[in-house]
Amino acid sequence: MPEVAAVLLRRRRLVDPVRLTPPVRRSAWQWLRRPLTIQAGLSALQADLVERGFLLAVDLYRHCAGLSAPALAGLGSALLDLLDAESGNDAEHVPLFRGFPETVPVDTEAFYINRVFARLLQEPEQPCVLCGDTTTVHPVAPCAHLVCRTCWDGADLSACPLCLRRIDPADPFLQPAFDQAPPSPVRSDRLRLLSLAGPDAVRTTVESLLGRRTPPAAVDRADLQVLLPLAELSWVPSDIPVRETQALVLAHFLADEPAVIDRAGTATDVLRLLYVLMGADPGLRTPPARRRSLSRATRRQLLARLDQLPAELLIEDMLRHERAWKRMAEGLHPFEYAVLHPTAALAFAVLRRSDLDLETAAGQAVLSEAARYPLVRVENGRLVMRTFGSRVEGAFAEGRAGLALDLLRQRPGELLRRLVQLVRALPDDEHGELLGAVTVAVSDVSPAVLTAALGQLRTPPGDLRLFFPRGGTTRVWATVDEREPLPADTVAALSGVLVGEMLRRAGNQPRWRRAFLDEELARLAAPGSERGSSSTLRRMTRGSAVPIPPEDELRLFLHWVEPSRRRVDLDLSVAVFDEEWGFVGLCDYTRLRFDQDALVHSGDLTSAPAPGGSTEFVDLDLRAIRRLGGRYVLPVVFSYNDVPFDELERGFVGLMREPGALFDPAAVEERFDLSGPAKILLPFGVDLQTKELRWYDVNLSAGGYGHNVARYGGHLALMSAALEDVYGAGDRVSLWEVCCWHAAARTDEIAVRCADGTVVGYQRDPAEDVATFARRLIARLEPDRQWDQDAAARADFVGVLTGDVTPRPGAQVFALYPQLIDATAHSLIDAAYLLGAFAPDSRAHASVTQ
Repeated sequence: MPEVAAVLLRRRRLVDPVRLTPPVRRSAWQWLRRPLTIQAGLSALQADLVERGFLLAVDLYRHCAGLSAPALAGLGSALLDLLDAESGNDAEHVPLFRGFPETVPVDTEAFYINRVFARLLQEPEQPCVLCGDTTTVHPVAPCAHLVCRTCWDGADLSACPLCLRRIDPADPFLQPAFDQAPPSPVRSDRLRLLSLAGPDAVRTTVESLLGRRTPPAAVDRADLQVLLPLAELSWVPSDIPVRETQALVLAHFLADEPAVIDRAGTATDVLRLLYVLMGADPGLRTPPARRRSLSRATRRQLLARLDQLPAELLIEDMLRHERAWKRMAEGLHPFEYAVLHPTAALAFAVLRRSDLDLETAAGQAVLSEAARYPLVRVENGRLVMRTFGSRVEGAFAEGRAGLALDLLRQRPGELLRRLVQLVRALPDDEHGELLGAVTVAVSDVSPAVLTAALGQLRTPPGDLRLFFPRGGTTRVWATVDEREPLPADTVAALSGVLVGEMLRRAGNQPRWRRAFLDEELARLAAPGSERGSSSTLRRMTRGSAVPIPPEDELRLFLHWVEPSRRRVDLDLSVAVFDEEWGFVGLCDYTRLRFDQDALVHSGDLTSAPAPGGSTEFVDLDLRAIRRLGGRYVLPVVFSYNDVPFDELERGFVGLMREPGALFDPAAVEERFDLSGPAKILLPFGVDLQTKELRWYDVNLSAGGYGHNVARYGGHLALMSAALEDVYGAGDRVSLWEVCCWHAAARTDEIAVRCADGTVVGYQRDPAEDVATFARRLIARLEPDRQWDQDAAARADFVGVLTGDVTPRPGAQVFALYPQLIDATAHSLIDAAYLLGAFAPDSRAHASVTQ
């Protein structure tokens, strides 16, 4: 099962040789007499892995050394193929100018004019319109444009120079390219260990996915579906926190274990299950492409579960997703079973505003059931109900915020989500009552809702306000924020309650002897919803930032393969803005060089036929851009001819740090898959003043034809300014705070690595309460002592940005860049686990692995 091996490798850097290639082991005496070809094969495999930025851990090396030569060759080949597919090294990266960046024309306009003249004026069997040569003009296949072999360099260009479309690789115009420079040696700080997967690797990975407390990205759902066929029901916790994940599990086990349907606690849980059964997104963002027919037994099973739910909650829940439930009703046929399941039939009658036919048994059953509920009434022969949400909204609209608060006390999660609205709506003298309600409610609320509420409280009104509408891709909208600031004393009191609850929950976790934290974690945002996130190599929450590398040289890459019989023209572009978001310049197909070498584009390719596809690069010299007055650098991917990304056979964009070759897999810092119905992707932005690269991962709305920087420059500046304003201010909860809450509540000794590399210590005095200790740790106030550099080796928990430390064996470790930290010797955890440990019921989080 290579798909399972691919999931373990990508998520946890564990190699499962059994699922990659069946190994053939030697006996002990054969081990002593093993042929030299085994050692030679191991050396070759290590060399190939180092080129990709990986090393074999000791346990995996020993396993490989015990394989036969054929088994080692099969394992090595499969392993390298998986790693290449992750980074994009499996694609053929041939830019328009094969000598990029040296051979890219300095004058883009002259290059364009020559192309236009040659395309419009060149005639067959006539002298070249550019040089006058009568023997060098020949058509190229398949576009048949007449190309002069003298004016256009077939050893440098990889496509037709006139239309910039890929041509037949066997066309005589394409001459052998000059030799590429040998790749540079891979730096040691780019290497990461590959470890041997243990017998419980699949189970711990499944349990980790099931225990997440934040909505998963599409890649997480896909990984879980790959692993579920190997899972057992005993692995599944009684409560799966994320309902999308629960729907996948229920759909998998439903046929063999019908009783699992009882775990669907709400109508929306059942709807998510229906979506999975019909092959759609359980996040309910997009409807099923086509409605699949369900068996009669399955329909009865689903209706029976709906019938067991309280009617008023059932109706209200269904009305939240009215259009989706109306589509599902066409396949469920609820009124066929109205006598058997009257509550379910009642809910659908309210949802669909059905006319009651009292002459039928179904109509009488529905009406009889409706009489049991005061909130359900008959109007003009149809059933209607006033929902909880409408009552809350009505209370706010009527200026009765006190009534809204009383209603929201019944639903703690909704109370926390509307916390800022309540603070603004309630009179100052009623803020004490709100504080009391929040104090009671916080014990039942998920940690993701608590951190979101805390971030909203602390974020003052600014110039712009962000909105992320639900949909198939992550889009962002901005508007002027004209709200009044919240009362400072109320914000402080409510924040204290929220933080106090997080500290209380952390205190219920196992104690640590010592913790080691990196203050660079303040750059990373606390985990949140990832429903619309792109599939990426490095998992970071939107708004997180990482330091710009000291070499100040970056290379962007874009690769795509178009579907058959449809041309797709993607463009990799870079826009540069100054301190006030004024436009400074750009680098795209209209300007291949920005100030000579500050930005260099590899050339515009306007098609990407299979199997090779097309690749575009842009080199960024950040020092040169700063000299030109640029501060913000925004890479953007445009679908020029308006083809959505989800129609591509394959597409991704990424970033390399100081590559040693044209495409250097060891230098790949990040890679974003192009997916969804979007046509413009803004993956990240670079702030040259703070020297940070901030993850945006948002799509812009687009319509029409000819998408480029010139058309969307103002929109890009507005969106990026809003993102920087919100995330760059540091008001939102960071991963540093999450780690500090854990450390302050679980240990009295904390070592902190400062930005300059020094290590200081914080120790809690017996008379100091945990909240005070956490505050001075988070604020990085005066430390209690200096600490030695090997403090991480004596810590039970290590939280760092870069894993350039040696943790104690068995320690829990969070590292965005794990480097040479061994996944089998340590418990490598992710940010979602750190937040999930604050769950009200910590028993649901037994797994600590990624």
